[in-house]
Amino acid sequence: MKEEDTKEELIKSIKKTLKMQTIIKKWDDLSKEEVEKIFSLRSEVFIVEQECPYQDIDGKDAKADHLFLYENNILCGYTRVFPKNTYFKEASFGRTVVKKTHRGKGYGHMLVKESIKYLKNKNENPIKISAQSYLKKFYASHGFIPKGEEYLEDNIPHTAMFLTFS
Repeated sequence: MKEEDTKEELIKSIKKTLKMQTIIKKWDDLSKEEVEKIFSLRSEVFIVEQECPYQDIDGKDAKADHLFLYENNILCGYTRVFPKNTYFKEASFGRTVVKKTHRGKGYGHMLVKESIKYLKNKNENPIKISAQSYLKKFYASHGFIPKGEEYLEDNIPHTAMFLTFS
């Protein structure tokens, strides 16, 4: 069995066991409550937990599709997904976040896999992400390759990483 198949089976098992649900919505289809949950989770992790005051509302949410990860109807993970020529020249996803109380369960991997699958189904190739540098190995496990020098984004070291489908 390939490593890819093993990861896919693990995700299916986790979803079944914990009543996992992923939902993707366009900005205009989000309810006020969903928007509030997005901003709340992002600020909880990126601003409070990581002690990084930055302007989260960047005007790009309206251009993104929004991937929600629920466990038993509780939002525990999220990312926003962009087609090419919106955030970068390449397709992209970012602001990938898992609630602290839900980490260590493979949810980050699930969000990345679902984001890649979504972009792949839309024939969006390649994918570029701006990864926090300490997560390079995590993203490399999904096939991303770092390119270029490390840089600071909101005072946190980041690395540009790319994934190209064959």
